[in-house]
Amino acid sequence: MIHMKGKSLISMIEYSQEEVRQVLHTAEMLKMKQKVGETHELLAGKTLAMIFQKPSLRTRVSFETGMTQLGGHAIYLGPDDIKLGKRESVADIARNLDHMTDGIMARVFEHRHIVELAKFSRVPVINGLCDTYHPCQALADFLTIWEKKNTFDVKLTFVGDGNNVCHSLMIAAAKLGTRMSVGCPKGYEPRKEIIDYSKEQGLDINITSDPMKAVSGADIVYTDVWTSMGQEEEAQKRLRDFSGFQVNMELLRKATPDVIFMHCLPAHRGEEVTDEVMESRHSVVFDQAENRMHAQKGLMVNIM
Repeated sequence: MIHMKGKSLISMIEYSQEEVRQVLHTAEMLKMKQKVGETHELLAGKTLAMIFQKPSLRTRVSFETGMTQLGGHAIYLGPDDIKLGKRESVADIARNLDHMTDGIMARVFEHRHIVELAKFSRVPVINGLCDTYHPCQALADFLTIWEKKNTFDVKLTFVGDGNNVCHSLMIAAAKLGTRMSVGCPKGYEPRKEIIDYSKEQGLDINITSDPMKAVSGADIVYTDVWTSMGQEEEAQKRLRDFSGFQVNMELLRKATPDVIFMHCLPAHRGEEVTDEVMESRHSVVFDQAENRMHAQKGLMVNIM
């Protein structure tokens, strides 16, 4: 057992392969025990502060329910409650919360706010989403891959925008030995520094502007919305640029026969994915959504 107490989750770059595996193993064990009715109040008396600059379904419910199941408590701090960096500096907010809580989760627009919270907080900070990374999503995704495939030695294809979700999948894949391909329009590739880091960590990755080529032989096909929160002004341009990158049954047939389809949700059905794929036997999106809670429980038990 690796000692992880107090270790913030900023991007997953700061976590070793062994630490990522330990979080996933803890998550798997806690999920198994919960399914048979066992309760483990491992965070009894602990409080998690949850900072939200963006609206949320899965992030809020999964963290809050996870803390409740572990015997702890979560406090929701919405966009108008603290006005991160406006009403009060990020550093001062961190130093207030670390005197009263045992952990801070933040769902923000800018990555620098996560970095600053972690710099000034004495309790662990969890990146619940920012413009560059979504590490909690990637932990849930790889827990799902393990459950469905019983191995990480698979080909994962991400189709769409090389965004925060794609970045965190690449980092996790590099640490867990998963091969990747990314199919995205030119100009929407993942950031060069994250590609370089992932390759240095051993990631076998191919990036192409041909979605059919990207999906060929894939064990997992994954997509995300083409227009994320904060990009609404680009919506029409993105609809044009991503034409041909929709995950439909024609595209899915290029993958392996037992391919699973993943999406971090919310899905814009009819844009990046069809109803037919979302409701097909290949889709595991709601198991994947549930695993946000289990993966985050595994994380919180290790660091809080």
